[in-house]
Amino acid sequence: MSDAEQGGIRLDERQLRALAHPLRARIPGLLRIGGPATATDLARHLGTNSGATSYHLRRLAEVGLVTDTGEGVGRRREWRATSGFHSWVPSDFDDRPDAAAAVGWLQRAYLREFVERAERWENAAPEWPKRWRDSLGLSDTFVEVTPTQATALREELNALFARYRAAGTGSQDALRLHITTHAAPLALTAAAAHPDDDRP
Repeated sequence: MSDAEQGGIRLDERQLRALAHPLRARIPGLLRIGGPATATDLARHLGTNSGATSYHLRRLAEVGLVTDTGEGVGRRREWRATSGFHSWVPSDFDDRPDAAAAVGWLQRAYLREFVERAERWENAAPEWPKRWRDSLGLSDTFVEVTPTQATALREELNALFARYRAAGTGSQDALRLHITTHAAPLALTAAAAHPDDDRP
């Protein structure tokens, strides 16, 4: 994957709404993990047919989330993701109800996917060497911060991930890892108590 493809993109409304679909939401991730693939290859992973997958690939290509590599044979077009990851800012869409609904759907869909991936690892972990089992897994912590500090924390974590994104390249011991972050307030009524408070 090139440097540009390892980088991330901030989703706009068209991209967000295109992703808010049970199959399309999974396709960029599959291409990032497995590399370029045809519609037939992806259909096997998605449990659908190649015709449906071809349609969804074209829909994602229209908004710049995937692209044809030009290296397919005949009608077997080969596709790749255009970025290493994508993100969005929920408040970008606060004044657009349909887009805001797509944000909510996509966040929950990814959360379910993250939980399923974590459970697959926990099922497989006992068979792995202890140096990997001891290095990976689950952890959580608590911090008390303002919105500005929470943003700074997220940006520092993103910078840390960027530093390690290709740190093991060339090493026979290196594996690609999936790392999930999810931050949420403990008191879920706090925002409701100050609905118009946008202070740092």
